[in-house]
Amino acid sequence: GLTSFIVEKGMPGFTLGQKIEDKCGMRASMTAELVFDNVKVPIENVVGEVGGATLCMMRNLEIERITLAAMSLGIARRSIEVMSNYSQQRKAFGKPIGDFGQIQKAISESYAEYMAGRAYVYNVARHLDLNTYGNGLDADGVKLFCAPMAKRVADRAIQTLGGYGYVGEYQVERLWRDSKLLEIGGGTNEAHHKNMARDIKKNHTKIL
Repeated sequence: GLTSFIVEKGMPGFTLGQKIEDKCGMRASMTAELVFDNVKVPIENVVGEVGGATLCMMRNLEIERITLAAMSLGIARRSIEVMSNYSQQRKAFGKPIGDFGQIQKAISESYAEYMAGRAYVYNVARHLDLNTYGNGLDADGVKLFCAPMAKRVADRAIQTLGGYGYVGEYQVERLWRDSKLLEIGGGTNEAHHKNMARDIKKNHTKIL
């Protein structure tokens, strides 16, 4: 079986490789290669039981996906706040742009999608069983729903702000760039499709 262990900074043979520069988003998070060259790990650095890493790995993957879905909610919420505030301040043809149907559509649909995602994330997090890794279907599901939702909402915010949305002053362009990673990291959208279709096929009589 698989065994988890901790490799600590300063261990002989463990070094930091090249730093990954010029990322699309999440630039505050440093990304670099980790180089392992005949690293010797002492027995006290084993995490959990020898051969018992599968539970930890699968459970942590589910936690990660729910966490990334929650990050998506933060991106969507901030995007809605920015476009709602801007729509009340920016005027066109003598009145706030928030009075126009196109802007109202962007804000209202974004809010509804955000609230749907929040309800899903909170429900899955509340029922998460940390003693098992049998929560995969909805851990996949919340991320599959929320990550694209956050990107759509951030995109609407950019569109609502127009040229201001494309520059850094209002931050929505950064939120849009950051949101893209959530469709890739922790499992791609396509991986979620595969996992969920498999689980639904296997257990549809119990879950539907």
